[in-house]
Formats: sequence, structure tokens, C-alpha cells
Amino acid sequence: MNRIVGLETEYGCLISEDQAQSQADAWPVKTKNYLFRKCKVGAIDLHYRDYEEPPGNGGFLLNGGRLYLDMGHLEYSSPECLNLRDLVAYDLAGDQLLQRGLREMNAAGQVSFLKNNIDHHTGATFGCHENYLMRREAQFTPEILSSLLAFLATRQIFTGAGRVGQANPLAFDFEVPDRPGHVPFQISQRADHIVNDIYQWVQFNRAIINARDEPLADYRKYRRLHLLIGDSNMSPFATALKVGTTVCILTLLEEDLLPRGLGLRDAVLATREISRDPEGKWLVEMDDGSRQDALDIQYQFLEQAYHYLAGQDEETDWLLESWGFTLDAIRNKPELLIGGVDWISKRWLLTMFMEEQDLTWNDPWLQSLDLEYHNINPERGLFYALKPAKAIGEFNASVRRDDAISVPPANTRAAGRSQAVQTFQQRDLPYIINWDSVALEGQDYLPMPDPFKTYVDEVDFFLK
Repeated sequence: MNRIVGLETEYGCLISEDQAQSQADAWPVKTKNYLFRKCKVGAIDLHYRDYEEPPGNGGFLLNGGRLYLDMGHLEYSSPECLNLRDLVAYDLAGDQLLQRGLREMNAAGQVSFLKNNIDHHTGATFGCHENYLMRREAQFTPEILSSLLAFLATRQIFTGAGRVGQANPLAFDFEVPDRPGHVPFQISQRADHIVNDIYQWVQFNRAIINARDEPLADYRKYRRLHLLIGDSNMSPFATALKVGTTVCILTLLEEDLLPRGLGLRDAVLATREISRDPEGKWLVEMDDGSRQDALDIQYQFLEQAYHYLAGQDEETDWLLESWGFTLDAIRNKPELLIGGVDWISKRWLLTMFMEEQDLTWNDPWLQSLDLEYHNINPERGLFYALKPAKAIGEFNASVRRDDAISVPPANTRAAGRSQAVQTFQQRDLPYIINWDSVALEGQDYLPMPDPFKTYVDEVDFFLK
């Protein structure tokens, strides 16, 4: 991959019927406190990070990532990763951490954390944000942005997590609300909540691309591309496709090699239209007024990536081969992707259940099963009952690593941060930890502006 990437995952919380609903808000706090205080998974913040993150709200982890509370949700941020398998493994480490906390508190039977993006009851959404480090000099011309948005709008055909029903977009989208239940099943959980293509603020005007310029690195060299459009994936294979294909496209972008002429007339509308058509027609309007199949658009991006990137390294070749296999399977034999592509897997499970129980898509039982697909408890989550094809199953198993909870990636800045966390756990020091620095209160601080550097020696010298 050779690009610094990180994922941020916000988890839903579901409690058993015998507990008061107010406990759903308490369990994220309890779990966070237990993991930091009892399990010693990291160093909790001693200072305000901003007005919404007071001391004790979260902290950095031994694996170099971060766990904290955000708007009532537990949010896990992976450490900086430089290769694709690491990225998937450290994304899964968030699931493993939270499930460990519930298990050790003897709460796994009453409380569940869900790796999903919607609340069927309130209509709220919570995100899976992607972060890609890019060269500062990368050119985002209107034509380049059009191609990038076309890729992001159409990649949901293999990255979507699937959902029962729909959510009406926010009021300022000026769309007449659809009648409830009009869309029985769709591809993406986030599509209905995206109302802009590029915008700076996150919470009330969610865009495909978040425009804030916050590189968390040397701003003279780097920028951070922050994406809001992606779903949280239960399938590690889908996570790898989501991140790996996007890395390929960004590499082409930096080299001015993106395919031209693929701009969409309205990327936000196309995102919603594709999501609401799980039957796979996926015809979207282009800038020139013509209509193209989203699958064909993805094939064009794959062809360009294969032409310029094939043969660079084993990981890129695996990604390109998997991308092509997935597109072919979507067109010809989607059942090959059960356990690999989430929306296909979920739809297959729900359809089987409906046939067995003689139900329709309007039955509220299906919304409950929708949520259980995302339960991170391997003993309860419906995803874990799937039997994927051999290659997908082997990949999914290979990236589940117990050590990812406590050992950082060895080739990024996360290694130095992890060393600082270990030191602060062992010594009573007034520390301050950030993504790009470590400091001791009232003393000098150690800047860490290069995410490609481990800073292990520098941290060791600074904290002696």
C-alpha cells in the first residue's frame, strides 16, 4: 500500500430488554473506563483535547490507536498503518477491545456493541471515517475531483454494508420525504445521510469528502483526505477492498493518471440512487447527459489502476486481482461474495429468513436481524455464521490478530507513540499525547511530524 491510512469507527450500543433504556448510554462509558483502568490498554487523557473532550474522555492505546467517547458513542481510531493487512487487522482490534471489556465485565449477554452506521429507532447515523495521507502538492482540479467523486459514489457496490429500509435526508436537502417503507433494502447505510459532495463541517452537513485541512503531520508536505461516505464493514475482505481500491485511485490522482470523462452530474444523488437499487441496474447520469452503469465505471477505474500499478508489489497485485474478481462476481455470480461483500451477505441471510418465516420486508423483525448482523460478539453476530468461499475465508481469518490490541505497527509513527504510552503507564508523569507529538506538562515537547518515521529512539531519549 505504501500510504499512511487510518480508520475511525463509531460503535452502536444495544442492550437487552430487561435493562432500562438509559443503560444504553451508560455502557460505552463503563466499557471505556474498565478498559483503561482495569485492563490497562492505554494512557487516558489528563488534559482537555477540546471543549467536547475533557480529561478522562478517552486516551491513546498501546497499539498506537485511540479510544474515546464521541457524542455518546465509543469511537476507536486505528493507528497509522502502512500496509493493507495491518490496516484491516488494526481496524478489527477495535472490535476485539470492546468485546474483551464486555466479556470481562460479565456483560456480554446483556450488552452488545454494533459495528454499523444507523439507528433504526431514531434515524440517526454514526460514521466510519477514512483517513488517507496525501502529498501536499496533489492537484484537486474540478476534473480530478469529478473522477474521484465518481469512484467514491460507485464503490459502494462492493463496500456497502446493506440496510433494511431508509432514512429521509436532512431537511435542507429539499427532497420531498419518501413514504415509510418505500425502499425495503438498500446497499449502503450511509448513502441516505450524505447530503453534499464536499464540505468542511461533519455533523449537520455530511459530505462525501470532508474538506477540513488537518493533516496531523507536517502541513508543508502532507494533507489528509478525510472521507465520510464509507460504511463500517463486518467483512475484513470488504474493508480491504474499500481501503485498497481507494489507495490505488489516490496514487493515480497524485500522478495525474485518473481516467477522464467519468464525472457524475450529481454525485450525491447518484450515491443514493445506487444504494436504493440492490437489483443492480445502477444507471447513473454523467456530466455529458449520458447514463452509465456504476459497475462499468468501476471496471474503468480498475483497468486504469491495473495498467499503471500492476507488478509494483505483492499486496497491490492481490488487491487488483480481488477487485476484478469482485466486480466479475457482482455481475455474474454474487453468491461467490457471501462473507466477502456485506450487503450481498446480509441480503442473502435476510431473504432466507423471510422465506422460512413467510415474512415481508416490512416486518420489524428484519430490522432486529439487520442490527444483529453487525454484533461484534462472535457468539451472537450473524456475520460470523457465514461460510465464505475459500479465498475470502482464508483472508478474513488471517487478519484477525490478537497482538493488534497491544502491539503497534512496527513501521509508522504509532510505534513511538506506543512506547510513550507504555512509559506513562509505568511512571507518574504529567503527560500530553497527541497524534503528532508527545509532551510533559511544563516541559519541552517532542514533535512527530512524519508518520512514516517510528520515533522510537527519539521517544526513548525524550522520556529518559
